[in-house]
Amino acid sequence: QVQVVESGGGLVQAGRSLSLACEASGNIFTINGVGWYRQAPGKQRELVASVNSGGGVTYADSVKGRFTISRDNALNPVYLSMNSLKPDDTGVYYCNVKGYSGSRYPFDSWGRGTQVTVST
Repeated sequence: QVQVVESGGGLVQAGRSLSLACEASGNIFTINGVGWYRQAPGKQRELVASVNSGGGVTYADSVKGRFTISRDNALNPVYLSMNSLKPDDTGVYYCNVKGYSGSRYPFDSWGRGTQVTVST
């Protein structure tokens, strides 16, 4: 089994910065991709940023230029640096990790999320 844990959430004023971390543990052979998602109250979960083992990075249009996803070569841990935060960035941020276990079976694991609240 693979466990995913997010950390770094909290309450911050608009315009300030916050960094999140995503760390996977367990029976991992390789990680192929990591994605940061968020879910605001009453809304669907949406992709915020992702990175794959080939170095490819994607961002939601709403966070381009403000958020940066960073990683080491193993894609573990993966960080999300969030600058110029807005109240619309408020939500629960989840990390999703995909890869192969030590038994060479694919896995797709989610963390429990970390709350980010941006006040005006």
